[in-house]
Amino acid sequence: MTATAITSAVPLTSAARTARRTRFLQWVGVHALAIAAALFFVLPFVFIFLTALMSDQQALTRNLWPDSWHWENLRTVWETPGFLTWWKNTLMYAVLGTALTLISSIPVAYALARFSFRGRNVVLMLVIATMMLPPQVVIVPMYLFWAKQLHLSGTLWPLIIPMAFTDAFSVFLLRQFLLTIPKDYVDAAKVDGCGDFTALLRIILPMAKPAIAAVALFQFFYCWNDYFGPQIYASENPAAWTLSYGLESFKGAHHTNWNLTMAATLLVMAPVIILFFFAQKAFIEGVTLTGVKG
Repeated sequence: MTATAITSAVPLTSAARTARRTRFLQWVGVHALAIAAALFFVLPFVFIFLTALMSDQQALTRNLWPDSWHWENLRTVWETPGFLTWWKNTLMYAVLGTALTLISSIPVAYALARFSFRGRNVVLMLVIATMMLPPQVVIVPMYLFWAKQLHLSGTLWPLIIPMAFTDAFSVFLLRQFLLTIPKDYVDAAKVDGCGDFTALLRIILPMAKPAIAAVALFQFFYCWNDYFGPQIYASENPAAWTLSYGLESFKGAHHTNWNLTMAATLLVMAPVIILFFFAQKAFIEGVTLTGVKG
């Protein structure tokens, strides 16, 4: 009886393995394009990570896997004179820039989405038109204003202060999301005695968290990776350099030490990758829901 049971169980196990293999191959076939795209984006990060932990002799050789793991490369880069200052400057630039952008853009987006006034569409078109203007077009008069009139060259304030006067892309993205929120919520709040500002704080903002998160991430990433702005305004003062600009200087000083260069690159990218990993759900939801209504 036992032998019969064991004999009958063998083809069932084989059939189960065949079915599992078939399902796996079907899954690979359906997601082949996505897998290829994922590898296309992930492999460069894997290469940077592995190279950053190699010895100087092994870096950029045919041997892509470290013979020994040199975690001290990260500490060497972190203790490089100026690196911690670049990190602090970048964090200040990104955090302040993101906060000022949100504070200034949310009321403008709310007004364009909910208030009816003459010329609203014209104002919206002007906001969108500013998105088409490359920053290089206005950099000369802007530099003359901040450097010659306000004497703020050699600092990051010429990059941070303008964010207190809204950002066109952030206004447009928030406005598109706010249009998807039913007006009945605001009307009900006004019946209960809330004004427009109170309704914005208590009703709109909690419902607009996905869009706010998306805008915040976009702005944070922009500030963190900005190279052009610090190069124009802060290049003359190493104490005001950001990671993106300081990394170029680090690369020039260690152009033969590719393991240290990759370690510095890894430390620059790590905060952004970690932030996106934890906030990707809100980010994707915010981007998906914007533009549903025009």
